[in-house]
Amino acid sequence: MARIAYVNGRYVSIDTPAVAIEDRGYQFADGIYEVCKVVRGRFCDLERHLDRLERSLDAMGMPMPMSRRALALVMEETWRRNALPDAVIYLQVSRGTAPRNHAFGASMRPSLVVTVRAAKFPSGAELEKGVGVISLPDERWANCHIKSISLLPNILAKQQAAKAGCREAWLLDEQGRVTEGSSSNAWIVDGEGRLVTRPLGREILGGITRSVVIELAKRDGIEVVERAFTLEEAKAAREAFLTSTTSLVLPVTAIDGTPVANGHPGSVTRRLAELYAEAEGMATAA
Repeated sequence: MARIAYVNGRYVSIDTPAVAIEDRGYQFADGIYEVCKVVRGRFCDLERHLDRLERSLDAMGMPMPMSRRALALVMEETWRRNALPDAVIYLQVSRGTAPRNHAFGASMRPSLVVTVRAAKFPSGAELEKGVGVISLPDERWANCHIKSISLLPNILAKQQAAKAGCREAWLLDEQGRVTEGSSSNAWIVDGEGRLVTRPLGREILGGITRSVVIELAKRDGIEVVERAFTLEEAKAAREAFLTSTTSLVLPVTAIDGTPVANGHPGSVTRRLAELYAEAEGMATAA
């Protein structure tokens, strides 16, 4: 079945040329994006994703391309036309199309693209055995809380991780503290069994899965500490894991080739993975 996309009011084949050459998303990476998942026909955390979309647009001085309700309907219809029970919905909003100029007008009309692909979640082996990450300097811009489509440092870091045979790269600030992964949030469990992750701020993107995991952990009686932690702390931690919409709660069992604790997923990580799978309707999925 051909993949179908929504592009500025039309549903078209994914192979159809549909975005203007002078779209500012293409010319300047002047846009934002969101990614949410559908599990067994149910959109997961949609309102949280739309909230973050609005926050990013507001930070960029861009209007919503349409009302929240209309956007949700477009996402649902694009998903329906692709007939995938488990799917990843990607939407991108650029500032719009205009003759190439760094400055932009205040009355530009945003461009909206929505695409759907089959969901690819961590394999059973990755969930059971964990994955490795490498550490790299954080070379991104100073507004990582905005979900910008300008992702060059992220993709280069992800590529270095892939070349090293690792799932992800954990990025380090100038003090040697972990900010987050190239496309995920980073977590450790300290010696006292507390969950530690970097606090919200300009240095990280506030992950939707991150927010859900914090709520689930607190509800389950797991203490959560939002603070920066160093690479050395991570390597010496009792447990480590990463989270994202498509990575779920994924154990990290090696950092820069050094095993975390005994090199196996820990009990807190496993518990949170179970709670998250239940909350997202994935208890027997992935």
